[in-house]
Amino acid sequence: MANFTTISSFLLMGFSGKPELEILHASLFLVLYLVALTGNILIITATSKDHSLSSPMYFFLKHLSFLDLCYISVTVPRFLYNSFMHNGNISLWECILQCFAYTLCGSAEMAMLTVMSYDRYVAICLPLRYEIIMDVTTCVHGVLAVWISGVISGVMHTAATFSIHFCGTNIIHQFFCGVPQLLKLSCSNEYISELGVTGFLSLVAFLCFISIGLSYTCIFSTVLRIPSAESRAKAFSTCLPHLSVVTLFLSTSVFEFLKPPSDSPTALDFLLTILYAVVPPILNPVIYSLRNKAMKTALKNVFKRSVHLFS
Repeated sequence: MANFTTISSFLLMGFSGKPELEILHASLFLVLYLVALTGNILIITATSKDHSLSSPMYFFLKHLSFLDLCYISVTVPRFLYNSFMHNGNISLWECILQCFAYTLCGSAEMAMLTVMSYDRYVAICLPLRYEIIMDVTTCVHGVLAVWISGVISGVMHTAATFSIHFCGTNIIHQFFCGVPQLLKLSCSNEYISELGVTGFLSLVAFLCFISIGLSYTCIFSTVLRIPSAESRAKAFSTCLPHLSVVTLFLSTSVFEFLKPPSDSPTALDFLLTILYAVVPPILNPVIYSLRNKAMKTALKNVFKRSVHLFS
């Protein structure tokens, strides 16, 4: 007979039980968090202030940056607080909210990358019809679809996860309330329903990846027919890093969710979590914007206006 436990709070163990290492890890995460905040806020500011960045690509880029801010802010600030205060306790309702927000942002991130790949496909493969296809209505509907899909995924995951009974310990061997770690606390095979939800959403994520792959296959086919070597190199330098981030984000998250739960955490568990929870919001500004000449010019204009304003 399973020993059901009414849990009112959880204990997040983080990366180390040693105070010195805990502070070291927190300091590293603080630096990474500030880098992500700076990069994404700069993108949002530049695309909002500079009227030359009014194309659909920059419209989606601005929303991706806002999504990245939400994505990394769901987990890292709480981890920083717990580490510096040496207190890993998190209430049940805080855990539910964090689980919902994290799943929402992760699912919306994948959907946004899919929408952005379609935008690039239309721009490169159907340039004469680009303004007709990617009009204001289409762009707004695309962003709305991204957030709605994220909310649906968050509700499904959270409802399925917290409908199970938890047995024994309330210790979570992770720095936030993630679904895989919560499933390790479930009784018997009650987590089967959540695995069904995970499998379904993983299938949706796989279809998104296939859609991205098909879009970029068409893009590469078109780019290879461009006579200018400089134009081809510019297109490839943008597409290949994008696909790298998509592959990293999707492969690590799917592997983390679908691998069998273990009783003790491993270094691989923490590494996978960092790769899909912390790295994408840091890399996305670099890949999508800071290597873009138009974005660099817009950022310089923002800095010039800021200096003039405070001088």
